[in-house]
Amino acid sequence: MASTYTVNSGIELIANGEQSGTWGDTTNTNLQIIDRLTNGVGNITLSGTTHTLTTTDGSLSDGQYKVLVFGGSPSGTNTVTVSPNDQDKLFFVKNNSGQSVVISQGSGANVTVPNGESAVIYCDGAGSGAAVVNLSATFDLTTFLESANNLSDVANAGTARTNLGLGTAAVGDIGTDVLAYDANLQSFVTALTLPTSDGTSGQALVTNGSGTISFGSAGISTGKAIAMAIVFG
Repeated sequence: MASTYTVNSGIELIANGEQSGTWGDTTNTNLQIIDRLTNGVGNITLSGTTHTLTTTDGSLSDGQYKVLVFGGSPSGTNTVTVSPNDQDKLFFVKNNSGQSVVISQGSGANVTVPNGESAVIYCDGAGSGAAVVNLSATFDLTTFLESANNLSDVANAGTARTNLGLGTAAVGDIGTDVLAYDANLQSFVTALTLPTSDGTSGQALVTNGSGTISFGSAGISTGKAIAMAIVFG
């Protein structure tokens, strides 16, 4: 009985009594294939506008890598065809090629990964009508991030600030820009009304005694300032 191969990865299944004296080589190749399937990162060099990503039975091949990093210098959008079209595949894709990459397996749906972006995709191995699906496009990141008192509701900046304790009635809304401050700053901001524009040269910040701060004279006249300078140096 001759050896057979796994359906999706090309690992050789040695039949009983086969490959006497050579089964070690086959086993080593199988282990290398498994290594690619579990942790392998393949740098795939693209050129032109088409590329075939092949899995060959019993041999190390590019279609066995878990992670595909597309590079090279394609002349335009590059269509990468996963072959054979009857194998189920799961890939983590990073596109550094400078062009969009279209992942295809059959006449079914394709997935486009724009330059500089990543995706988690699977090929359904349905033969001539095989389709490729972008799993990462269906990740509901907003739901995953939502929980009380954290960075939840990333689609609503006001709600996110409130959940961080930055926009509640107790704390006061400090606006969209969060800056470092000490424990007295909130009381200072609450108690005083600050000016909204700059003063003129030589003016100082003065208070009216009722919580309003503005730019104006600090209360020392020019004459007094000269006299003090003469007396005190």
